[in-house]
Amino acid sequence: MKLGDAFDEMHGQDNGLRKAYRTYQEWLDATAHTRLLEKHQQADLIFRRLGITFSVYGSEEGVERLIPFDVIPRILDAEEWKTVGTGVCQRVRAINAFLDDIYHEQHILKAGRIPAELVLNNPGFRPEVLGLDLPRGVYVHIAGVDVVRVSAEDFYVLEDNARVPSGVSYMLENRETMMKLFPELFAQHSVAPVNHYPEVLLRTLRSVAPPGIIDPTVVVLTPGHFNSAYFEHAFLSMQMGVELVEGQDLFVEDDTMFMRTTSGPRRVDVIYRRIDDDYIDPLAFDPNSMLGVPGLLSVVRNGRVTLANAIGTGVADDKAIYCFVPDMIEFYLGEKPILKNVPTFRCAIADDCAYVVDHLDELVVKEVGGSGGYGMLVGPMSTNEQRSDFRQKILSDPDNFIAQPTLKLSTVPTLIDGHIAPRHVDLRPYVLTGETTQVVPGGLTRVALRDGSLVVNSSQGGGTKDTWVLEA
Repeated sequence: MKLGDAFDEMHGQDNGLRKAYRTYQEWLDATAHTRLLEKHQQADLIFRRLGITFSVYGSEEGVERLIPFDVIPRILDAEEWKTVGTGVCQRVRAINAFLDDIYHEQHILKAGRIPAELVLNNPGFRPEVLGLDLPRGVYVHIAGVDVVRVSAEDFYVLEDNARVPSGVSYMLENRETMMKLFPELFAQHSVAPVNHYPEVLLRTLRSVAPPGIIDPTVVVLTPGHFNSAYFEHAFLSMQMGVELVEGQDLFVEDDTMFMRTTSGPRRVDVIYRRIDDDYIDPLAFDPNSMLGVPGLLSVVRNGRVTLANAIGTGVADDKAIYCFVPDMIEFYLGEKPILKNVPTFRCAIADDCAYVVDHLDELVVKEVGGSGGYGMLVGPMSTNEQRSDFRQKILSDPDNFIAQPTLKLSTVPTLIDGHIAPRHVDLRPYVLTGETTQVVPGGLTRVALRDGSLVVNSSQGGGTKDTWVLEA
């Protein structure tokens, strides 16, 4: 696939100039290229000073790298954002209804709209929380929905991240950096703000405290500083003005959650956890976990503490369950999906599997529980050896894989090796659910910095951009 085949968000299909970018292009034409390069270097220094890095896994285990940041913004107009914003909120409302249903009456399974075995045998399904009533019925308080664009009108959802989605700190730091480097651009554009996200997040978390709590205490629970997203955990706790804690800082007494402080124990009402289900409570899940809090599940079940996101949301994060989100929207909301799903082949189905192994050079293949760009094959850019390897993996464990057509992701102008060139992007808006379901305008734009690459994950060589939503 050639980059030239993809929709260019700045120039459109006819190589003109799209409305959202007109003012920016005028500024770009009037700005010396050397100034752009200087600003790029300054951005690198800012990110390095702040320590905005990520951990590399696999062959370079433990390596810390600077998050690549591009100083050319990705710009959406108000109408484009309306489609994306309302679409991702619709999906999260349906996913919350689905989770509440499958842990209670399971109406959607009884109606045959989703195969029961796909849910009940899913590794992300947690029988331990069956029948549990959560405050406001919310399971996914923070969602990161990965959206891609293929034309002026067409947006697709690639994934619904419903467990512990990361990256929002990059969205906030990207904006802060751009405002420092290019104040004149913000004077020329009416860009919707994002810096109120921590305030909205805290309000959301407080709104789902156990009933009867007047002034809830919120904490952020981190696995510790060795975690790849630790910068974000510390950043968000600081921005919200709440404590950052590790499992050892919390304890259960009298069926209540407490935090150790220098002035004695303090009750905790809401935990924004950044630890996976398996490690959250060694008494309920992995007994070898040193990261979680012994007895936490018991306190959750008795309604004395709220966990955000809830235990058991991983079933909605599964790439096989993804296929059924449009059905969820129609079943629970009585609405038509605003955003499209990518057509998906489930290798667990014999006919789908046969098609996939015969067309690996055309498809993107993913593990159903995979994330971060790992365990994935991009067929058109793969070698014969890679396809042969994946063919064997699929045939030996078909239930573990799905496949999708290779979408021509849209491109945006990006500063690469001192020159501006188009690169493929996706967008992760962050949807918050408490009293209401809402989304901060924009989100994290991730960009594939390698020529022709469709993989935007930072762990796979991708970078980030500031995302501008122009107010009407």
